[in-house]
Amino acid sequence: MSILYVSPHPDAFPSLRALIAARYGEAGDGPGWGGPHPRICLQPPPSSRTPLPPPRLPALEQGPGGLWVWGAPAVAQLLWPAGLGGPGGSKAAVLVQQWVSYADTELIPAACGATLPALGLRSPGQDPQAALGALGKALSPLEDWLRLNTYLAGDAPTLADVAAVTALLLPFRYVLDPAVRRIWGNVTRWFNTCVRQPEFRAVLGEVVLYTGTRSVTQQPGPEVTATQKTAAQLKKEAKKREKLEKFQQKQKTQLQQPPAGEKKPKPEKKEKRDPGVITYDLPTQPGEKKDVSGAMPDSYSPQYVEAAWYPWWERQGFFKPEYGRPSLSAPNPRGVFMMCIPPPNVTGSLHLGHALTNAIQDSLTRWHRMRGETTLWNPGCDHAGIATQVVVEKKLWRERGVNRHQLGREAFLQEVWKWKEEKGDRIYHQLKKLGSSLDWDRACFTMDPKLSVAVTEAFVRLHEEGVIYRSTRLVNWSCTLNSAISDIEVDKKELTGRTLLSVPGYKEKVEFGVLVSFAYKVQGSDSDEEVVVATTRIETMLGDVAVAVHPKDPRYQYLKGKSVIHPFLSRSLPVVFDDFVDMEFGTGAVKITPAHDQNDYEVGQRHGLEAISIMDSKGALVNVPPPFLGLPRFEARKAVLAALKERGLFRGMKDNPMVVPLCNRSKDVVEPLLRPQWYVRCGEMAQAASAAVTRGDLRILPEAHQRTWHSWMDNIRDWCISRQLWWGHRIPAYFVTVHDPAVPPGEDPDGRYWVSGRTDAEAREKAAREFGVSPDKISLQQGRQWPRSVGPHLGSWACFPIPLTSDLWFLLDEDVLDTWFSSGLFPFSIFGWPNQSEDLSVFYPGTLLETGHDILFFWVARMVMLGLKLTGRLPFREVYLHAIVRDAHGRKMSKSLGNVIDPLDVIHGVSLQGLHDQLLNSNLDPTEVQKAKEGQKADFPAGIPECGTDALRFGLCAYTSQGRDINLDVNRILGYRHFCNKLWNATKFALRGLGKSFVPLPTSKPEGHESLVDRWIRSRLTEAVRLSNEGFQAYDFPAITTAQYSFWLYELCDVYLECLKPVLNGVDQVAAECARQTLYTCLDVGLRLLSPFMPFVTEELFQRLPRRTPAAPASLCITPYPEPSECSWKDPEAEAAMELALSITRAVRSLRADYNLTRTRPDCFLEVADEATGALASAVSSYVQALASAGVVAVLALGAPAPQGCAVAVASDRCCIHLQLQGLVDPARELGKLQAKRSEAQRQAQRLQERRAASGYSAKVPLEVQEADEAKLQQTEAELRKVDEAIALFQKML
Repeated sequence: MSILYVSPHPDAFPSLRALIAARYGEAGDGPGWGGPHPRICLQPPPSSRTPLPPPRLPALEQGPGGLWVWGAPAVAQLLWPAGLGGPGGSKAAVLVQQWVSYADTELIPAACGATLPALGLRSPGQDPQAALGALGKALSPLEDWLRLNTYLAGDAPTLADVAAVTALLLPFRYVLDPAVRRIWGNVTRWFNTCVRQPEFRAVLGEVVLYTGTRSVTQQPGPEVTATQKTAAQLKKEAKKREKLEKFQQKQKTQLQQPPAGEKKPKPEKKEKRDPGVITYDLPTQPGEKKDVSGAMPDSYSPQYVEAAWYPWWERQGFFKPEYGRPSLSAPNPRGVFMMCIPPPNVTGSLHLGHALTNAIQDSLTRWHRMRGETTLWNPGCDHAGIATQVVVEKKLWRERGVNRHQLGREAFLQEVWKWKEEKGDRIYHQLKKLGSSLDWDRACFTMDPKLSVAVTEAFVRLHEEGVIYRSTRLVNWSCTLNSAISDIEVDKKELTGRTLLSVPGYKEKVEFGVLVSFAYKVQGSDSDEEVVVATTRIETMLGDVAVAVHPKDPRYQYLKGKSVIHPFLSRSLPVVFDDFVDMEFGTGAVKITPAHDQNDYEVGQRHGLEAISIMDSKGALVNVPPPFLGLPRFEARKAVLAALKERGLFRGMKDNPMVVPLCNRSKDVVEPLLRPQWYVRCGEMAQAASAAVTRGDLRILPEAHQRTWHSWMDNIRDWCISRQLWWGHRIPAYFVTVHDPAVPPGEDPDGRYWVSGRTDAEAREKAAREFGVSPDKISLQQGRQWPRSVGPHLGSWACFPIPLTSDLWFLLDEDVLDTWFSSGLFPFSIFGWPNQSEDLSVFYPGTLLETGHDILFFWVARMVMLGLKLTGRLPFREVYLHAIVRDAHGRKMSKSLGNVIDPLDVIHGVSLQGLHDQLLNSNLDPTEVQKAKEGQKADFPAGIPECGTDALRFGLCAYTSQGRDINLDVNRILGYRHFCNKLWNATKFALRGLGKSFVPLPTSKPEGHESLVDRWIRSRLTEAVRLSNEGFQAYDFPAITTAQYSFWLYELCDVYLECLKPVLNGVDQVAAECARQTLYTCLDVGLRLLSPFMPFVTEELFQRLPRRTPAAPASLCITPYPEPSECSWKDPEAEAAMELALSITRAVRSLRADYNLTRTRPDCFLEVADEATGALASAVSSYVQALASAGVVAVLALGAPAPQGCAVAVASDRCCIHLQLQGLVDPARELGKLQAKRSEAQRQAQRLQERRAASGYSAKVPLEVQEADEAKLQQTEAELRKVDEAIALFQKML
């Protein structure tokens, strides 16, 4: 048994690091070293079993007499489930290793140095101000990295996060007050996210952050018994507290100060902060073009930038496929792109799933439009049968105290249409806010007359062909809604055992997750034989018709041909033998209730068993004897259990993991009930849909979803399309009554007595032909008829009696079609099918269907099946399925968790109180509001900052990988708002550099006088254009956004603009003019590249640029997208030269940071390996000087020594950097720091060497751990060599 020895002290962060790693090992595939989970021991190991010297805690003993490993880095690495814990292969593992090393060498010393003085544990000669400054310096790289990353490596915590979080526990607990934490906002957000993970919480508990005053419970160290203090002691402590308060007040500034004795660095230039909210206030009528003639505001403001553009785009008709074309039908050599929107529910408002869908779809639409294709993105809205009916019913009850039955069907439908006209276009306004370039003149509602005609036509055609039929089968039934519901409307709640759940209509919570065993006595047995069965729904035993056992089960062979006795009913239950029974589960005997369980229904069909329904539509028991008759189903559960106990048939109860199906609209427990419904026969249609994918006629991307597609199609069941609602498309089917004695009356399940028709007259003619009578002998009822004698058994299904003949009949609620039926027709019903139209001929079939993978079957498959069946053609050629949005912690978006994010809140920003207010205005249960508030407070303690539409769209697309889930961190979206600010400032600088008199050349073709850096930026722009076009074609959105982000930020802003400043201010007018033309080309092409993702800011900036020709398009959204044929300036030579310049720059910057040379411009000498490299280095020296803020940049002659007092760094295998330090640093001080660093590196190397030399190391330690140890030793030895070189350098400078 392995044992992990850890310290019991609550602040022993090395031990905490090991414990958290162990927790991850338990949750994963076990510890990375391959052994069993260790036992935890909260004390040092016995001296008799330890090596010499005794190991530092934490320590891991790998079995009695086995290998000892100690120290937090080594122990945590062994316990972590995947070695270094880097998802994504060796590259990610290297990143993890780098951050772990940073935590050990930088964060821990800085954190301890800053915390101990605050706790009164200062070492002699220690400067607390310098310690706090060192902590600030150590946090800076973390803050920068976490600006655009949720975790240190990957999308989930790794060993790097564990190492860094535990290293910073002391500062967050005892030093960093709220004001200081605001400075390090990204680090604080990351720290809070990590410590709330289950594995962290299991070890750390609730981490209480420092508030500015330390309570007794926050004091470190063991508890001591309080003693009575003297007046002198109290006075002394009061003085200490006063000093401590003064000390804490200085922390905010001290954290950003350099260590004492060093020169105060010159603060880097920061972008100006937004001066409040900048708004566009110029008078502009809706639809008029925005006035951009004035000066640009000082900084980017989403409210300013996004004002006025969308109404102008819409009025100009830029989003219509007819724009710029004489006729839709005229052939377009560039092709046609058509995509219809997944119609959102009319009841809905935008959530992040909608935002992701529309960001992807709009970027694709804008890209195709800018490529010159005839482009249509067709909007629409779904009538959402159940959701809309529920919303309006609640509104009526809240405002008027009436339900729909009191109003009547027609009056209720008028109320629904009224609500739709008032509220139904809300989501359209939200889509416009997202910048969606939809053709609003073609917007459709699934209950519009045009689409309703298509629904009726589809039903009648399919019914005439026998594809639609009527049958009595088990359906998902919501007793609260009194309707069948689809599978997608059923949420599956997983229970681990006994659980009490709230169920609508019941005052007390209902028990689930228990398995009840009871006995059936064998009929005719003289020895009191019995068969024990078990169920989680004991009330359904009243509908049992048989007991099933496996045909090969030897325990029950004697029961062949026998029956058991039902204790409450006057019937015997046959024992049937069926292969579906699992002999290993329970007793191996199963009760069979065909009317209330799908598996039992199929068994009943195979054995000819009767299906007896024991529940009505409201969940009350019928067809059962007293005292159970009329009881609600869950009250009956208690009554049946009590009756079984009374009769001595109860055999036990135990916890049982199970899944409870819940209606996602009513939260009611879904019941499988037998009901006559309309079905679509899906077998042949599914085969055709599957074959289309196999042939390649239909592409599903990512291709991993094709397996799911074929699996669903191969195992498809017929589709129940009827719903017992009032709001929706009335089913155009009629029950026939023939007034002729020769024709017997029909019953509901008999399909012969049902006819469909586009009109009543057509249906009557069909019925007359079917029964061979004249039409005047036919009566039609759109609904179902039941004799009065069955009325009492139907509970609340019956609405009102109608005298049809001399007998009284009940007319039941008329059914409507499942919403997915009309949605399945959407790709062609929006164009007027079955009638021919120009739109139908041009835009059907469509090009692409883009949606979330969660509705691949519910919507996509049904569109394909119905499209092939009704039109003979696929509705689209490609399907792209994006991932599902989750929160930053990987949790599903849920109102009860408080993590549902309205995209408009990300766009405009919202306070924490504003988020709380939204919960109060929602339909959330009051008991869940507080939990949701706590979730909001944890995730958004300061609310959500204003990010703007462009940042949200770009961020969502950047997140979109071809996976199944997206863990969205709003702080990353904020990072893209800063990117917008970069675009703004870069363009503003460029416009100043171009000057008011600048005139761009008619084409972007180079003039031939371009400098090296001009050629380089054009080459990089060419690469960005290539990657963007290839990314759009492959739906690789992260590749596109990465290419464009890198070009603008890292190449144009960080390099080219810096190199351009001396050129534009120089005397060489030819070089300056070439640079201006190149700069304009970069802006022009770069903005066009970004436009599909960031339409607002790119339009705003593009409109401020001069045009190449007077005939240029009026808007960026209809300007041609850059293509490789236009931007073919690849220049490998220029890229190689600039790569050398950038390598030198990185090396110089690294040395400047190492020696804190932020104010001075040190001279730089380049030592090259050959003349070719020397020539290249000379050519780029001016760029190095500008980029590295260096003084003189000189290339040394081959073999010539560098001046004395230089620090050395390697830029490449052909070039070394010598940075002049003489006179710029204090050699004695630097030597002291280096000696300490050398000692620590030596200790670390010695520990690694001893560990690798231990007996059994090569045999017991996993290979990947050995490789990691070797890599770490090599890294440590390299650091030692570097330190030794630096020591030698400073010794020469003394």
